Amino acid sequence: MASPKKKSSRSGEHVVAQNRAASHDYIFLEKYEAGMELQGSEVKSLRDGKASLREAYGEVRRNELWLEHCHIPPYTAAGFFNHDSLRPKRLLLHRREIDRLAGQIQQKGLTIVPLRIFFRDGLAKCEIALARGRKVYDHRATERDREAKREAADALYHYRRRG
Repeated sequence: MASPKKKSSRSGEHVVAQNRAASHDYIFLEKYEAGMELQGSEVKSLRDGKASLREAYGEVRRNELWLEHCHIPPYTAAGFFNHDSLRPKRLLLHRREIDRLAGQIQQKGLTIVPLRIFFRDGLAKCEIALARGRKVYDHRATERDREAKREAADALYHYRRRG
């Protein structure tokens, strides 16, 4: 029996893979949506819901944006015509956006992080973000803010409950 399909909040989107650790490890400055140049067996494997973005990153080479270390496992029915599972995949963005990203990742500490792979209207897309790595104190500050919000919500709940 096939696994249930994950639907995004937007209609017509089917999320295949998410990089959940990215929001913990990075601060996102800008987000982009890029098309993906894939081989046939890669598309079939993605439609099965198999992909991993855990160690993936974006790289600008010769005025093109590439997705490196994105693992898409081989499609079992493809046989001889299968793809390499760690093959670099070209991401499709407008030239202005690629030039802007190339200029910004030259800055210290900025990188391109893939957030999720999804299908929209039958086309494979990759949401990427220009990101800066979080420091240890950033993690502590985020945890402190979360704890303060949790305590405030709890206090408000108990106040309303009493009277």
